[in-house]
Amino acid sequence: MTPTERAIASLPAHLRRFAVSQDYDAYTPRDHAVWRHILRKLVAHLADKAHESYLRGLAATGIGTERIPRIDEMNEKLARVGWSAVAVRGFIPPATFTELQSRGVLAIAADIRSHEHVDYTPAPDIVHESAGHAPILADRRYAEYLRRCGEVGFKSIASTADAAVFEAVRHLSVVKEDPGATPAEVRRAEERLAAAAASRRHVSEGLRSSRLYWWTAEYGLVGSLVRPRLYGAGLLSSLGESSHCLGPSVARLALDATCTEADFDITRMQPRLYVARDFDHLFDVLEGFARTLSFRVGGDHGLVEAERAGTVNHLVLEDGTEVTGRLVRRLAGAVPAAPGLAAALACLDGPVVVSRAGRAEGRPFSGPALVAFGPGAGELGVGRFRLELPTGLSLSGFSVDGREVVDLRARLGEQDLEVPAWCLVLRSRTLPSVAGGPADPEHWERCFGGAAASADGDGEARARERKASSLDPAAAALYREVRARREAGGVGPAERRALARRAAAHPSEWLLHGEIAELEAPSAMAS
Repeated sequence: MTPTERAIASLPAHLRRFAVSQDYDAYTPRDHAVWRHILRKLVAHLADKAHESYLRGLAATGIGTERIPRIDEMNEKLARVGWSAVAVRGFIPPATFTELQSRGVLAIAADIRSHEHVDYTPAPDIVHESAGHAPILADRRYAEYLRRCGEVGFKSIASTADAAVFEAVRHLSVVKEDPGATPAEVRRAEERLAAAAASRRHVSEGLRSSRLYWWTAEYGLVGSLVRPRLYGAGLLSSLGESSHCLGPSVARLALDATCTEADFDITRMQPRLYVARDFDHLFDVLEGFARTLSFRVGGDHGLVEAERAGTVNHLVLEDGTEVTGRLVRRLAGAVPAAPGLAAALACLDGPVVVSRAGRAEGRPFSGPALVAFGPGAGELGVGRFRLELPTGLSLSGFSVDGREVVDLRARLGEQDLEVPAWCLVLRSRTLPSVAGGPADPEHWERCFGGAAASADGDGEARARERKASSLDPAAAALYREVRARREAGGVGPAERRALARRAAAHPSEWLLHGEIAELEAPSAMAS
């Protein structure tokens, strides 16, 4: 097996399905010229601007300036720092991205930006993912931050509106990278994104987590406010952003947890950036942020977040039992069930999965589940039961196996409650944690499909085909010839003029003209 095949094989199936072949031979000669153009400029430009780990990290992670890197070669180097990489197509679901990252796996978008977007592209591409994220992993402290940041993001609760925004951003990036897209299509995609953003009724934990990631791992600066260094992948992989970020038009603020309240626009250069004192500072901010999240706080805080999110999440009960489902209702008791937990009852819509330590116990239950909170006498057992809790909640019915209940009846004080006649009933004195997504993602996806591939998958394929077909075969041959001449030691003036005359038949190929002009330069001849 190749290093990349080993990396993919080590993933669970629900993550493995997002990995694709890099298909290295599908890159066009112009694609390699785009990579070379960007990397040579970036390396020269960032020599005195990037964090010290960047330049040594390029070589340490298998990234050169002349050609698009092979992910196999990157994996041979990344293994030395405890990471690996897999190729993916464009944007992948945030939960997939963060879970991969929490496992020390870089998701590298295999496509490369078009030559029209060399300075900046809103779409993930191999320039951003490999030349941006990978080099800084040579710094083990930062590599651990990136992994921990993935863990926190994976456990954060995202909302249905977050999913709508993700799909809209993905669609816009596909349209903007598609040479066949019309101005009307671009405009509609931008309007869709604006509408999706406006549909957010609250700022979810998932959104706040993505903001922290954006302002650190993507667009972070480190050092002093006056002369900071670049470490964020979005800065390190963009000629435009890496110049813009240190200019007078960008406000530079000391990094703290308030960055999670600052929104960002993926389609334009950033007007504000945050500066970490050093990489240890990143851990301080991450830990402070994590302490505010439902997976740490639990209780009413977690129930409120999960209910308004409208997504599948999981409750962690006092004995370690995990209940995955969609929280649809919570009822406060006459007295609190526990400190920080006024809820007497939480209702999850079916299907639900019960698990422990992230491993599902048995098959999913197709109906809903109720979790009753607080101390009290009596357990369900098997057969007829009646349960009275100090919160004022009383439950009665027939217990099939200690959890599955039929003929359920419920009262809260003097009020009869409308509850499902058939459901799971679980007990817990407290609620230590409410975390994002299923407790056992592998089992949930196997049963219910999980994060479906976006409908824009076909759009991405069409955009790739159009980019490849937009390169005239004669121009492609000329790109290859110029590369071969350069690698052989360059050409003389007469040969360069002959190449330039042939290139005149392709006036829009500015990158080709630049590569030919470079052949005459003494530095190119010497190389």
